[in-house]
Amino acid sequence: MKAFLLAAGKGTRLRPLTDTTPKCLLPICGKPLLGIWLELLERHGIAEVLINTHHHAEQVESFLRFRQEQHRLKILISHEDVLLGSAGTLWRNRDFVSGEEAFLIAYADNLTNADVTDLFRVHHRTLQQGGILTMALFHAPQPAACGIASIDPEGRITAFEEKPWNPRSDLANAGIYVASEAIFEVFPQTVESRDSGILDIGHDVLPRLVHRMFGTVLNAYLRDIGTPESYKAALEEWPREIAGSGR
Repeated sequence: MKAFLLAAGKGTRLRPLTDTTPKCLLPICGKPLLGIWLELLERHGIAEVLINTHHHAEQVESFLRFRQEQHRLKILISHEDVLLGSAGTLWRNRDFVSGEEAFLIAYADNLTNADVTDLFRVHHRTLQQGGILTMALFHAPQPAACGIASIDPEGRITAFEEKPWNPRSDLANAGIYVASEAIFEVFPQTVESRDSGILDIGHDVLPRLVHRMFGTVLNAYLRDIGTPESYKAALEEWPREIAGSGR
């Protein structure tokens, strides 16, 4: 199995921490966040991962080279001199998953112990119902700050809005997906419709996949460490998660 791990963000809201350290390498209980992700992928049988780099790329790539020497997970690096956006990275590297029945997409700035294997299992079930993407969801305390999905009783996503003024639900996009190659069918028209060259999954792709994607609520820890407050909370909460899982 293969995965895209999106790790090129600048971490602007985390300054001054990210002035010298990329967000994906911020330490969580003595481990870089990116290292926690790589361990998670290995535990769930991912064989190859493609990671994009931009901000402080040399630090990230040095860490990944060291990590590659220590472990069996094959790591590919896609450097972006100019940020492409989350969907732009997928489009540029779509050949990486050519021929794959399903693959993982995840944002590396989230801290989680999500059951990736279960997400693949859900995706394979929904293939029979025309699903081409499965989105991990969580109940958001502030839905207006998130990408919000509406789902029917079968879990099919019937509406998706990025940071809506009047959210229809509290089911928020967790930034973890399992997808099939068919998602790229919507990318050519998306690419042509944008002048900036930056393509975002939430704004430019997911709304086009409504009724062709399914959602499943995570039974796992999840925290976006995008602000100093959330990073501090993660540092306090993660030791309990480690203790609870026995790792």
